[in-house]
Amino acid sequence: MPEFQVPRKTSPTLTEAELRLMQLLWKRGPSTVQQLVAALEPATPLAYNSVLTTIRILERKRYVEHAKDGRAHVYAPVVGRSEASRFEVRHLLSRFFNDSHEELVLNLIEDKTLDEEELKRLRAALGGRK
Repeated sequence: MPEFQVPRKTSPTLTEAELRLMQLLWKRGPSTVQQLVAALEPATPLAYNSVLTTIRILERKRYVEHAKDGRAHVYAPVVGRSEASRFEVRHLLSRFFNDSHEELVLNLIEDKTLDEEELKRLRAALGGRK
């Protein structure tokens, strides 16, 4: 009897590999798959096919779009860094904090890894908010 693999469900948020490519696109601007492969950190390279697969997933998720340049596809971000981070935070809020901004902020303030400077900036930001 043949084994069937169930396709993985597409994550609504960015996976680690997707985020790496988005960070490159936000930094570099429109790029081909080959340019993205070349721009990856040498310590953590990805194969051309892995980058191609990931960029196509990002296109399906509507984070990037492509334009033809001769035979090559040039990919550009459609979603900006701040928009993506807001979406990720809202997703985090709903999954772990019951949509409570207060619970998230309290969790951050109570985090023992927060240094004094970060804590001071957080308190100032909260104090200045009306």
